[in-house]
Amino acid sequence: MTTTIQRRESANVWQRFCEWVTSTDNRLYVGWFGVLMIPTLLSATICFIIAFIAAPPVDIDGIREP
Repeated sequence: MTTTIQRRESANVWQRFCEWVTSTDNRLYVGWFGVLMIPTLLSATICFIIAFIAAPPVDIDGIREP
């Protein structure tokens, strides 16, 4: 019996999440594209910042010889 109740609650959570994503009553509309885009942009930004900081120094002009 407890598994049946837990399944209903988890379905209720998913249903509420789906309604929140597709609701136009929110101050900022997220949508299904936003559910994928926001975490992807955050991870890409963090990766870019880490790569920019960790990159080795480069002599662009080639003034100094090795």
